[in-house]
Amino acid sequence: MESYHIYAIGFLAQALFSARLIVQWVKSEKAGDSLSPAIFWQLSILASWLLFMYGLLRNDFAIILGQIIAYTIYIRNLQLQKRWTKLPLVTRILALGTPLFAIANIIFNWELHQNLLFKNDDIPVLLLIWGIAGQIIFTFRFIYQWVYSEQKGESCLPIGFWIISIIGSCMILSYAVYRTDPVLFIGQGFGMIVYTRNIILIRKKKLQLNSEN
Repeated sequence: MESYHIYAIGFLAQALFSARLIVQWVKSEKAGDSLSPAIFWQLSILASWLLFMYGLLRNDFAIILGQIIAYTIYIRNLQLQKRWTKLPLVTRILALGTPLFAIANIIFNWELHQNLLFKNDDIPVLLLIWGIAGQIIFTFRFIYQWVYSEQKGESCLPIGFWIISIIGSCMILSYAVYRTDPVLFIGQGFGMIVYTRNIILIRKKKLQLNSEN
């Protein structure tokens, strides 16, 4: 597959990630608070599926690892909102089956994939470590969000989620520059605007509640 076809998959994934942020942003602006709409998680699953494939085609372990962790959390949030079972059965099977199939393929062909993913001449070891660290921190925002939501018993996007998003995004942006990856660069660049705006909305809401009390 030619590189422009691979980039097309990556850009489509980032377009969907951006779309989820725009929807979340618009709904939050209307409500005057940071919301967690179901469409945010539905688009997240589709975008993550595409970016997972992009990572496989680019032999980029940092991207693959981030998507594997985040994927299950997206599904869990839909379960908390009681929306997961409302998706078509075929969609749910495809959503769950594709990553499992890809992971199984990597495990059964470990020697080949080990060289491609971990000994990629295009990605120096230190850069790979930095990229993985960025993806782990960026993905940790969803682990934090997951634990927070489980405690609340509902899907929420707390201020800590957006702060961690900014930190992880900065690391991935620097990784994208050195990796010369326009897909990651454009996606993270736009995200920074929405992350910052959500923090402002949450702080405004908190100040409003404090003034009312």
